[in-house]
Amino acid sequence: MTASTRVKLKPGDTIGILGGGQLGRMLAMAAARLGLRCQVFSPDPDSPAFDVVQHATCAEYADVEALELFANDVQVVTYEFENVPAATAMVLAARRPVIPAQKILETTQDRLIEKDFVSKLGIGTAAYADVTSVGALRTAIAKIGLPAVIKTRRFGYDGKGQAIIREGDDFEQVWESLGTKSAILEAFVPFEREISVIAARSATGEVECFDVTENEHRDHILKFSRAPAAISDALAAEARGIAEKIATALDYVGVLAVELFVVPGKNGPTVLVNEIAPRVHNSGHWTLDGASVSQFEQHIRAIAGWPLGKPVRHGELVTMTNLIGDDILSYGDWLSVPGATVHLYGKGAPRPGRKMGHVTEVRPPIKS
Repeated sequence: MTASTRVKLKPGDTIGILGGGQLGRMLAMAAARLGLRCQVFSPDPDSPAFDVVQHATCAEYADVEALELFANDVQVVTYEFENVPAATAMVLAARRPVIPAQKILETTQDRLIEKDFVSKLGIGTAAYADVTSVGALRTAIAKIGLPAVIKTRRFGYDGKGQAIIREGDDFEQVWESLGTKSAILEAFVPFEREISVIAARSATGEVECFDVTENEHRDHILKFSRAPAAISDALAAEARGIAEKIATALDYVGVLAVELFVVPGKNGPTVLVNEIAPRVHNSGHWTLDGASVSQFEQHIRAIAGWPLGKPVRHGELVTMTNLIGDDILSYGDWLSVPGATVHLYGKGAPRPGRKMGHVTEVRPPIKS
């Protein structure tokens, strides 16, 4: 029996959350509604999640003494971001169940390992190759062709740690500017649209997927999410089936997001997996106001050992708009929009690329 299957929280128990950003904040708020307490661990004293919990630990992830004290105060540990240091997860896992499990972090923290994992399941991805030097980059380009996308194998998000390579580019300069000796080259995918599936899996193997979401990025940062995606029912079912297959193969507990490309094909569109995020995800924020149960509540239910909810979408179309940087200054305009709900993260000064909040719109509400 794994640690995760032994977890059965009761109201009043405490969940430890690694990471104090907006995802941690919304997880803690969802837990509070269910009568569960949360303690947040983050090295950033200005963490917005600190504002919504009674107890917080502000310490570095390498501070073993702080981690041990944190573990003593909670019944289970989860995280809001996947780049939890391996040593941190190891220290905590020796004392409390860490959900999702450390082995899942090892798979999803490395883009090459993740791609290999997905491919072995027989699920389609863009063509890819391991790159460890400028020579290996040239070999990979000869195999995959251009344009292509080079990414660091570890870390990087919202467009960071990656670059598009086109004909005529200086490969040596591209490699040097990436600043790593461990990268992956992926074929550029001429996709019709980007979609994602937010799925929740319980310790007993139950899986619930939200409606497939269509995503639109600006400057490599998610700007809009719309549910349901403008795709056929058959393609939506295929995408949900892929997410369920991945969650089951990982023996996953909690919420995860699978990002996919919709690509044209001779027999109609199909999908390719782009990335897996082993956590609640920006493209699932619409569920806070647009569904009968949110992604955050689903994650709390799963790690608490409670039954998952059955997601039912409110309205024919739900749209989530990220408030990025100075967009936050328009929050007052959104407050008077019918069907809109404003979520502000309590962060400090806005800056370019910083997610400051989001707005969900349910249009039109489903009539009773």
